[in-house]
Amino acid sequence: MKKNTMNRRRFLGYSALGLAGLTIVPRHVLGGAGFIAPSDRVVMGWIGLGRQGCSDFAAASGCAGVQVVACCDVESIKRERFKRRVEAWQKKQNLPQRCDVYEFYEDLLERKDIDAVGVATPDHWHALISIDACKAKKDVYLQKPLTFTVTEGLALVKAVRHNRIVLQVGSQQRSSAEFKQAIEVVRNGGIGHVETIYAKVGDPPKPFDLPQMPIPETLNWNQWLGPLNEEKLHYHPDLCPPITLEPEKNEDNWGAWRWYWETGNGFTADWGAHMFDIAQAAIGMDGSGPSEFIPKGYGDAQYLTMKYQNGIVMTEQPFRKEGGQGICFNGTKGWLKVSRGYIECSDPKLLAKEEKKVGAGEFERSPGHMQDFINCIRSRKNPIAPVEVGCSTNTLCCIANIAVDLKRPVKWDPATLSFGDDKEAANHRLYKYPYRKPYSLDYEEYGI
Repeated sequence: MKKNTMNRRRFLGYSALGLAGLTIVPRHVLGGAGFIAPSDRVVMGWIGLGRQGCSDFAAASGCAGVQVVACCDVESIKRERFKRRVEAWQKKQNLPQRCDVYEFYEDLLERKDIDAVGVATPDHWHALISIDACKAKKDVYLQKPLTFTVTEGLALVKAVRHNRIVLQVGSQQRSSAEFKQAIEVVRNGGIGHVETIYAKVGDPPKPFDLPQMPIPETLNWNQWLGPLNEEKLHYHPDLCPPITLEPEKNEDNWGAWRWYWETGNGFTADWGAHMFDIAQAAIGMDGSGPSEFIPKGYGDAQYLTMKYQNGIVMTEQPFRKEGGQGICFNGTKGWLKVSRGYIECSDPKLLAKEEKKVGAGEFERSPGHMQDFINCIRSRKNPIAPVEVGCSTNTLCCIANIAVDLKRPVKWDPATLSFGDDKEAANHRLYKYPYRKPYSLDYEEYGI
């Protein structure tokens, strides 16, 4: 079988510095400590204006020197909500009150005055929109998981590096104090050699089973579907939660497209893009990943199991008795547990125990993570969660679901980025799937 020509060496070294940084002259000239010159203003547009898009805008609105001038969504009511929020913020900042609205993202990307875009659409749109943004020379804040499939992620890595774009993945735990401390302790050998990792994320996706409902006049359903090549899909409000403006009533829940095989990658990717991501960082596997994936229930596997070539085994199982999503690193000298607002270690001297209640939506707003993105737009350095990191974590999540769907172990070579002679895995739609016409992604252009 023809092997993927985008091997790990090319994946990490596509730019001269790979994960180390970008090597182009800054577009902006800084005006001194604490001063944001007009020439250093970062002008942004937003694509995807649901619950997460609004949270990302809230984070960006707290970053000095940021202006938001345009927005895009397939739902007209959400476009109007976003416009109102932006213009209310602009008024408070004594800025010109104008936010242009678009139904089609290509129209927004044509704007020459926009430096960067935030992308918070459903996952199946991530690759096309972000690659087009790269070609339009826009920096990108892209919500996790990076893409819907493995090959889309590999293509996006190449598009980012070829176009010398700053891309920050919305894996905001990378910028959170407790997770940064956990990574540091584990990396520095505080708990010895890590042998096992318990990472609780949740269940894989399930078959699409929502009943068909009438499509609202305010929603361009065909555009929402985009490249999804699933004939049996139909509209249901859970996929694209409705809102109202008069009176204002926001989403009651997250878009349920996350939970179905046909439209998302379940908790495996939704929370895996956070917890598996931190685990990879702590054990030095950014840009790499497990070499074997064993689904829950196969043989004696009580949990979804991922094995690394260095002997570390990660399982999707409870990390502490209190429940919730989080991680437990088990080493030869002790253990460390971490989740949002909580960190604890078997050796208290390694860190001060700290636990706080995390408010609803607090992590989704992630001002520190957004500020890192804005800083990197100006410095042209890599952000804390660059595209290669997002790609390797996304690859892990996708292949875990491939093993679950095939109901058997799947082996993966992180060096060659291939399944070896496992043609069934290589032909799985979560590795590469055909887009619905007229949408297309030229994989040959990216050596895939």
